[in-house]
Amino acid sequence: MAHLNQLELQNLRHLIGSHETAFQKLQNYAQQAVDPQIKQMFEHSAQDARNTKQKLLSFLS
Repeated sequence: MAHLNQLELQNLRHLIGSHETAFQKLQNYAQQAVDPQIKQMFEHSAQDARNTKQKLLSFLS
């Protein structure tokens, strides 16, 4: 893997943080949802955000 420069590292950290925030919010929305379809949509979106965060984190190893 190529080395990341400072700007790339800063952008990567920002993206990771944004996806973690999205995951937390979507999980919260899913817990509050009454409609099963809406709940499932939020849960699916939360999992997508978590998966993307994990992929981004892999660039740091």
